[in-house]
Amino acid sequence: YRFYGEPVVKACVENGANYIDISGEPQFLEGMYLKYNGKAAEKGVYVIGSCGFDSVIADMGVIYTRDKLKGTLTAVESFLKVKSGPEGSCVHDGTWNSAVYGLAEQDNLRKLRKEIGYSPVPVVGAKLKRRGFAFYSQEFKEYCLPFMGSDVSVVKRSQRYLHTELQETPVQYGAYVNIGGLGSLIKLMFAGILFFLLVKFSFGRKLLTKYPAFFSAGFFTKDGPTQKQMDETSFTMTFFGEGYSEGQDPQKGKPNVKICTEVKGPEPGYVATPIAMVQAAVSLLEDVTCLPKQGGVYSPAAAFSKTKLIDRLNEGGVEFSVISNPEV
Repeated sequence: YRFYGEPVVKACVENGANYIDISGEPQFLEGMYLKYNGKAAEKGVYVIGSCGFDSVIADMGVIYTRDKLKGTLTAVESFLKVKSGPEGSCVHDGTWNSAVYGLAEQDNLRKLRKEIGYSPVPVVGAKLKRRGFAFYSQEFKEYCLPFMGSDVSVVKRSQRYLHTELQETPVQYGAYVNIGGLGSLIKLMFAGILFFLLVKFSFGRKLLTKYPAFFSAGFFTKDGPTQKQMDETSFTMTFFGEGYSEGQDPQKGKPNVKICTEVKGPEPGYVATPIAMVQAAVSLLEDVTCLPKQGGVYSPAAAFSKTKLIDRLNEGGVEFSVISNPEV
């Protein structure tokens, strides 16, 4: 999307066509907001990014968790686990290239956000503590890392919109990924250090994009996964939420209620993503009265929080469920 996305957004806005994408690149997503939000609003066009795996799952997962809690949800942490079969799993190198250029452009992303001039999202309730770079999860009995994708930035944009425009209580959010045992963690950390060193230099970026399979130990390839790999792969995203029971003031005292929800589905990149994208498009066409009143550039939950998208995803095979009901 960084290299090829904008002409499509521009053409849609100018010609009055609604637009959905599966981008996970914050610089592209927020750049389109800066450039086209006003024009899209004038034209009555909806431009909605991140409608594939994984950001639409994270964004709508927070909404689902909020709606299932009897009280006020103030913080959520999500944990992504991808399971694969004997042949393992892999992803096409397009995702790898997005990560390479995304990390290389961090300074430009900060400048872009300064130019947009985001209003700060207020912290309601106890502040969500950031976890360390690597930690052992007692819930999953395995090591976890902060998730490096766009989920946190997408959810934050949605929560800012829902708070500013609809006066809803904003939810703090942290995203993590399950790695497995200590051996997996050590391997990933060494690969990560090499990646971060190379991504800083143009020759390093050339090496990373030319030989994705080598530098990712076969996880990112120019061919993508086989059909068998896709058939044997699935994902689970678990959400741990906390908040305040009905009648309890979120600005006083510690959270006194917790909830755990889950979204699970088939292979994320090539099976769950088209399901999510198509159901988002169907919601855009059929849930018109539930969309924001005017067009613009939106994140998924900002556009779809009042629609039937979660029901549609459930019917399509991406299942949302409550694992443990709210407990004081």
